[in-house]
Amino acid sequence: MTSLYDFQAARIDGQPVRLSDYRGQVLLIVNTASACGFTPQFAGLEELHKKYAARGLVLLGFPCNQFGKQDPGNNLDIGAFCEKNYGVDFTMMSKIDVNGPNAIPLYDWLKKEAPGVLGTKSIKWNFTKFLSGRDGKVIKRYAPKTKPRELDEDIESALAVTYSTPQR
Repeated sequence: MTSLYDFQAARIDGQPVRLSDYRGQVLLIVNTASACGFTPQFAGLEELHKKYAARGLVLLGFPCNQFGKQDPGNNLDIGAFCEKNYGVDFTMMSKIDVNGPNAIPLYDWLKKEAPGVLGTKSIKWNFTKFLSGRDGKVIKRYAPKTKPRELDEDIESALAVTYSTPQR
């Protein structure tokens, strides 16, 4: 696997999504939780979505219950919570594992492409963020404590890069 475009996942409604459908766009991928100290970051993520979606930023939120069991609900409950409490309009995906034997292949790849502090491969907590460029390559990994507004400069830089479809 060489880029995000090699993977697929499922939206929160269970419908499959090929990440290649986002070819040429900048993606911000975040493992989320509904009952975490970082949960208020949903508001900041939604602000990024509103600010940059028209220019090509796509946010994908992946609910995960692996950290403190802070997202125990089903997909329907999680989706309703995000919309009601934070007005989330960006794409929420089906609940997943990000670590361990049941981690989805996308997250195994993200962790390999952008290790954490001191080269750690695992996700340490909710709201770890990955920014990818228009070419589907990971640009940077952000710690859970990194607030969404702190990503503006990197998002602006990623959006400024033009992308042309590779010739076959």
